[in-house]
Amino acid sequence: MIALGGAIGAGLFVGSGFGIAAAGPGILVSYGLAGVLTVLVMRMLGEMSAARPVTGSFAEHARAAFGPWAGLLAGWMYWALLVVSVAAEAVGAAHIVEGWVPAVPGWVWVAVFMSLFTVSNLAGVRNFGELEFWFAGLKIAAIAGFLVLGVVVLAGLLPGTPSPGTAHLIGDGGFLPHGWYGVAVGMVAAVFAFGGLETVTIAAAECDDPVRAVRTGVRAVMWRVAVCYLGSMAVIVALVPWNDPAVADGPYAAVMARIGVPGAADLMKAVVLVALLSAMNANIYGSSRMLYALVGRGDAPRALGRLRKGVPYAAVLASAAFGFVSVILSLLWPRTVFPFLLNSIGAAILVVWALIAASHLRLHGTSARAVVALAGIGGVLLFMLGDEASRIQLLTTGAWAAALLVWARVRVVRRARTGPGTDPLPS
Repeated sequence: MIALGGAIGAGLFVGSGFGIAAAGPGILVSYGLAGVLTVLVMRMLGEMSAARPVTGSFAEHARAAFGPWAGLLAGWMYWALLVVSVAAEAVGAAHIVEGWVPAVPGWVWVAVFMSLFTVSNLAGVRNFGELEFWFAGLKIAAIAGFLVLGVVVLAGLLPGTPSPGTAHLIGDGGFLPHGWYGVAVGMVAAVFAFGGLETVTIAAAECDDPVRAVRTGVRAVMWRVAVCYLGSMAVIVALVPWNDPAVADGPYAAVMARIGVPGAADLMKAVVLVALLSAMNANIYGSSRMLYALVGRGDAPRALGRLRKGVPYAAVLASAAFGFVSVILSLLWPRTVFPFLLNSIGAAILVVWALIAASHLRLHGTSARAVVALAGIGGVLLFMLGDEASRIQLLTTGAWAAALLVWARVRVVRRARTGPGTDPLPS
């Protein structure tokens, strides 16, 4: 449920509309391919985390496989991805509530949400997990209800609403209206939507039985993702025309409105709000634990490694503070600085996934899963490089990764001159 909290957010409820507009019904192929890639990566990450359950998860595996530079790169890339996502989710959630309560400025809601989830993460992992369980449960219940309603309509069992059959799947320009190019664009959107599942291996390190938690969590995530994502996309493209402008704005709301559900717009806004708040909670947790792991390996200031009752409170406060700063940047420079931040983490998940696959290949020997995953990730990166709309994200993320690698090299040289210094914090 914690992993789903990070993965089922605005990327599914809102962002999927962009993928549908690009791929049409072919979005099913896009999400299918992205889902296979996600399963491969999660299986490899699950194996490594079960063998060595540590707070840094894949960053520690990368360090063990390739050295300090890989751990630093994976850890800071993922931290940046999560904290910038927190800011985007906070702004989105505040925008929804501001529409209901216009008398209260959006920045007030941002402050309320950020404070709430900072406190929940400072209270301890058990309290965080309990809150995230209910958040994720509400999202899954909403998706389950959506799927059931969709199947009822498609079967022609809803009075007053005739079943469209396959008309929207093949009748509005065909199954692949924009060809395989559209499928590729949709796959890029799908890959980014799947980001966040990795949090399950970070959280497992704090469980009573981390090995069992990793294995159970990874298996559960894979089938839930298949049902939530692929099932939702199938219902959407079957019930409404893919080129309906309302789909790009919010595919779930478009379906509910087409069926004629009373108050569909506000109902889906409430679901999206829960999804955003849940993702904020999960991402503050994941970013704080990753930052604490970076401190433990000497890749972040030691002051951020302070604990209180087992909670890395300094890392929680630092991660939340960066989220606050990012929100301020989004308010002051919504067309310049904040878009730059979003672009800088646009392809970060692909860098992290590539390091996971490469680490598995190095630590566990030749693996067909690793080879296929690396080939798939490479294919997505090449497409982004060639696609004008995606190129800026890839290049900005590449610049961020290059800066981290330079920093890692400087640290290696400095340590060689001065010695390793104090011992790192325990895992």
